[in-house]
Amino acid sequence: MARTRIKICGLTRVEDVQAAVAAGADAIGFVFYPKSPRYVTPQQAAALIAAVPPFVTCTGLFVNATPAEVAATVAIAPIGLIQLHGDETVAESAAIAAAAARPYVRVFRVKPDTSPADLLEYEQQCRAAGPWFTSLLLDTYVDAYGGAGKGFDWSLIPKELAPRVVLSGGLSVHNATDAVCEVRPYAVDISSGVEASKGIKDGRKIAAFVAAVRAGDDLIERATHHECASAAPVPR
Repeated sequence: MARTRIKICGLTRVEDVQAAVAAGADAIGFVFYPKSPRYVTPQQAAALIAAVPPFVTCTGLFVNATPAEVAATVAIAPIGLIQLHGDETVAESAAIAAAAARPYVRVFRVKPDTSPADLLEYEQQCRAAGPWFTSLLLDTYVDAYGGAGKGFDWSLIPKELAPRVVLSGGLSVHNATDAVCEVRPYAVDISSGVEASKGIKDGRKIAAFVAAVRAGDDLIERATHHECASAAPVPR
């Protein structure tokens, strides 16, 4: 059974880290952008990461940071993956990852006039720039860094690209099942949709979101079995 990976981002408290892990999150994220209400210092992130068990990926989100700044941060906070959410060029993103010696996810902020070809071309450029690139994270374009909890038109995502992307932007417990069924992304990433207030997560919302994603996985699995059964030869 294909399982959609889940990341809970913007964690600032140890109880929120524990809630995300208990709910079954595959990854958790820390925001190293000082202007964000979810900002944590490298030292704060290191203390939170100490509460994370094995096989849960810790991710650091950066906006327009220099290679030296990112490298200094990961030297203190032992994150396993970098997310780049600013105006970094393809070449700058590759240089940041190389300096930090960490794989990275690159955000693509989807606009109403974004075409499927744009997404495929950008992914190709990222892969060609260096070995540290892992995936695009698709978020909604707004006049700020981050999707601000707003969604975009999922039909813009090419079917051949969807199994490799991280879907973000406007996700919630109310649309997570539909998102998984319609897009079939590799992973989903949520922050504001599981918060009690900015930077403070709600454990019940996290658990409900994870359950909604798993419900989407289950629907896909049942549909696949039905298709296989329908295609099976009738015994004589």
